[in-house]
Amino acid sequence: MQMNDSQRIPAPKQTVWAALNDPEVLKQCIPGCQALEMSSPTEMTATVVFKVGPVKATFGGKVTLSDLDPPNSYRISGEGSGGVAGFAKGGATVRLESESAEVTILHYAVDAQIGGKLAQLGGRLIDATARKLAGEFFAAFGAVVGGATTAGDAEKKGWFGRLTGT
Repeated sequence: MQMNDSQRIPAPKQTVWAALNDPEVLKQCIPGCQALEMSSPTEMTATVVFKVGPVKATFGGKVTLSDLDPPNSYRISGEGSGGVAGFAKGGATVRLESESAEVTILHYAVDAQIGGKLAQLGGRLIDATARKLAGEFFAAFGAVVGGATTAGDAEKKGWFGRLTGT
């Protein structure tokens, strides 16, 4: 599976870069994240629970940052196992571009592979779930980095919150 997109974030490039490297910010934004700990400046371990169709699993895994070009880009790669549900591995190239002093465009290109029960669910369901999870992550990340204090606040600032001003 491959996915490319970009997200406009209302924060300076340096702030976005710092947040992309802050395990506390990432933990707030990753859907289903139970734990995320930095084991070195370029490695993290994570525990994430998510559901794809009828399969719900807890994945434990390792994430590595490489090709670092602060504050412009990096490659993030990881792999995790969800027991009988299967495994997931892949990565993303993340590139930051300043639109203005206060707005950053985050470009990402994701590639991933899955195996086990998850792989039996079908490509369309997997792709739809991956797009949904990426959308949730970037909406929460943009809101947290752009001024909300938690991912919960980010959800409140969704389209309905913007519409009603709450």
